[in-house]
Amino acid sequence: MDHDLQPASLRIVIADDHAAFRSGLEALLRTIEGVEVVGHAATGDEVVERVVVTQPDVVVMDLNMPGIDGIEATRRIVAASPHIAVLVLSMYEADDQVFGALKAGARGYLLKGADRAELIRAIRGVASGDAIFGPAIARRLVAFFAARPAVEAAAFPELTDREREILDMVARGLNNTEITQRLVLSPKTVRNHVSNIFSKLQVADRAQAIVRAREAGLGGEHRAG
Repeated sequence: MDHDLQPASLRIVIADDHAAFRSGLEALLRTIEGVEVVGHAATGDEVVERVVVTQPDVVVMDLNMPGIDGIEATRRIVAASPHIAVLVLSMYEADDQVFGALKAGARGYLLKGADRAELIRAIRGVASGDAIFGPAIARRLVAFFAARPAVEAAAFPELTDREREILDMVARGLNNTEITQRLVLSPKTVRNHVSNIFSKLQVADRAQAIVRAREAGLGGEHRAG
């Protein structure tokens, strides 16, 4: 059968800063009937530009790339072309990366090392409008939502979910180092979140933030021990 004549071919762009990984992934995708790789990118800026030119059905997106990262690249692609599905394929599985990608508009999230069948299912699924997550990511999503008290969702709507989570920890008396360890984030990321929280709440320091948070029901009985 002549694959070039198949009308339902899925057009794929691969974004990853490692050339060997891109090549290996392309070789794997070329073994899948009805899939066509139409572009590659090694940086976040490059994938945004490549998508404009190629208009693929799916972008397989790494998160850690030079220039703008995969989350920001996803946000720009989805904002400009919401019909294009972004499937994250990353080695990172911390909440910050997973939820950042989903908020940016990614339709799926797999960890690198996913087998061929899982990758095929994910590509075809996101192209059809489904939300697809690898088993490890699905477990993390379930655990995340199961563990969140209802009061957190109602307090401080100007904050992001991550900022509310960090504010709750601040209200429990955790310092930045402890928050970094618990959330598996970089110290810089935690500092940035804390700074954003202070700015949005219009407080001058940690003590004022703790007062505001506890008045709203955060921290409360769950003190750090």
